Amino acid sequence: MDEKDRKIISILQRNGKATLSEIAEEVGMTAMGVKKRIDKLEREKIIRSSVLLNAEKLKILTAVLVMEVESSQALENILKKFVNCPRVIKFFVTTGGYNLFALIWAEDLHSLESVTLERCSLRAQPGIRKYEVYPVQEIHYDPFLEIKVSAEKIDVAPCGVDCKSCSRYNAEKCLGCPATVYYKGKL
Repeated sequence: MDEKDRKIISILQRNGKATLSEIAEEVGMTAMGVKKRIDKLEREKIIRSSVLLNAEKLKILTAVLVMEVESSQALENILKKFVNCPRVIKFFVTTGGYNLFALIWAEDLHSLESVTLERCSLRAQPGIRKYEVYPVQEIHYDPFLEIKVSAEKIDVAPCGVDCKSCSRYNAEKCLGCPATVYYKGKL
């Protein structure tokens, strides 16, 4: 990556909808030269374009779930099981007492409680020794998060849990998994 690549990336981070011509003018290149550089950065998986949602405007609650996972196999199983979970924004594998962090989201406190307590929750998985939940009170600098929105709905959640058989869902204390046909939330 050179200075021109860094300038292109900086412009795109400021305005992801900047045209090739606008970027070219600012960087001092042709639009085709900018396109080739962006294509190369994407091909080499240095950058990726994505749509982020404003958690504050949508009144999305977020929380950090910290877990102590007992083994590398248990950790691998959890990461595989929740790879398509729409409630997980990011996983972070760390060193220290707590070795797995997850940034999660929900629309309300009842759903957040379900995401952290029910069968579909991370903490209910085999291999979790202990966990703590830290609801996020404020997001500073940038409220935009990579929250997955499912256009096509499925019957059973990606983690394998069926919302219609969940007592919290049936008691209307959870909006359900956003990937399923049972989801009652706004996303």
